Amino acid sequence: MKATTLTASTSAAATIAQVHLDALKTMAGPGGFFEGEADTLAYRQSWRYGYTGKTPLVLRPKSTAEVAAIVTYCAAHHIGIVPQGGNTGLTFAGQPRETNSEIVISTERMTTIRNVDLGNETITVDAGVVLQQIQEAAASKQRLFPLSLGAQGSCRIGGNISTNAGGVQVLRYGNTRNLVLGLEVVLPDGRIWDGLRGLRKDNTGYDLKQLFIGGEGTLGIITAAVLKLFPLPTASETAWIAVDSPATSVALLGRLRERMGDAISAFELIRRSIVDFTIKGVPGNEDPMREVHPWYVLMDVSGQGAPGSLHEPLSEALASALEDGLAVDAIICGSSQQSRKLWKMREDMAEGQRAAGGSIAHDISVPVSDIAAFVAEADAAVEKAYPGVRHCCFGHVGDGNLHYNPVRPVDWTQDRFMQEYSAINRIVHDIVVAHRGSISAEHGIGRIRLAENQHYKSDVELDMLRAVKRALDPAGIMNPGKLVEM
Repeated sequence: MKATTLTASTSAAATIAQVHLDALKTMAGPGGFFEGEADTLAYRQSWRYGYTGKTPLVLRPKSTAEVAAIVTYCAAHHIGIVPQGGNTGLTFAGQPRETNSEIVISTERMTTIRNVDLGNETITVDAGVVLQQIQEAAASKQRLFPLSLGAQGSCRIGGNISTNAGGVQVLRYGNTRNLVLGLEVVLPDGRIWDGLRGLRKDNTGYDLKQLFIGGEGTLGIITAAVLKLFPLPTASETAWIAVDSPATSVALLGRLRERMGDAISAFELIRRSIVDFTIKGVPGNEDPMREVHPWYVLMDVSGQGAPGSLHEPLSEALASALEDGLAVDAIICGSSQQSRKLWKMREDMAEGQRAAGGSIAHDISVPVSDIAAFVAEADAAVEKAYPGVRHCCFGHVGDGNLHYNPVRPVDWTQDRFMQEYSAINRIVHDIVVAHRGSISAEHGIGRIRLAENQHYKSDVELDMLRAVKRALDPAGIMNPGKLVEM
């Protein structure tokens, strides 16, 4: 996708005077900034589609006070700000635009784990702490922080919160939104909102933290968070299940929920094509089954019993499903190593698509009961418009979130396929909206979905979004041109 196809806002688009850049560098101090094209490249470049923005300066504050001082200065001089965590997002929300009129504020040096409160089952962390480090800190106290993503070794919690990240355990634990109890935020005028309250009940007014969760940095910069912890599971099982269709997978989920209840923590639907792409394109992956099937489910169950205590209940539930035709074949992993191998293949699927020639990716959600109809309708519509397209679909069937990513026909170049980006989006998204679904389930809007969001949202919804943006960021300096067009 070429950057010139993106919608650019004119807000905060003036060139930044050198006197302001010098002042900001002084505020950041030695080691607190990068400048120059080579040194700022990693902060300007997206992981997907090769987009590269422009910025004269990347600032790397170490504390909330430093962030506040920088934002106060930028507000006074109307300088656009792009907040950034691990820069692993997929919608260009974390990269500057091409105008060279915005600075980037990276939280990568804000890495303190401030407190672990076992009595309250919470952990308080700086926004720049890497997700995997939070998981490890929780595990060291025999607790679980359940947010789990393919990028967990590099994504940072502030970015996870700003995009309301999902992941594979949403079925049991919910999105990031469900895991946050409190936030500390630097507002667009430089003031610090201290909402670091680890409360599960607070009925004193609007739940202000929810404005910033999923806000993509357009309303302020998250600098710290209070997160929920859970008991570390002591028993777990992983299964790879062959099914004949998405409809069967939904019926299987219902059956297994009846038998296993909340023990089901992950339930992923995977099309055969993405298995083939990943085995062929990413070394170290192999087919889990001898026979080839059109669809698969990768699932985890976990709980607090003795190790191995879930094996028999899961075996019995799957045997019942096989007998009733809700599954074609099933394997329960015999070791944690085998389980990790299957989940590693799931994580490698994005790279498998790229190896197959690239795809036009969609992060959609529909009601779980509509999954089968959506897939059938989208397959037919895309195939009719683009004969030979390679269908590719996988995702979190338990919460209705699918990554529906058509891969270019074999005889097409990637450039030719990407010229159809907007047309394919419209085909897929029209079907999503017809099922009262969402065009973005967990990746956010950023810039890449901005025009589509404007197209599908009602005037009432857009007015509400803009009203919130104007109320908190009247100058339009905070991550301008993202999430909602002003």
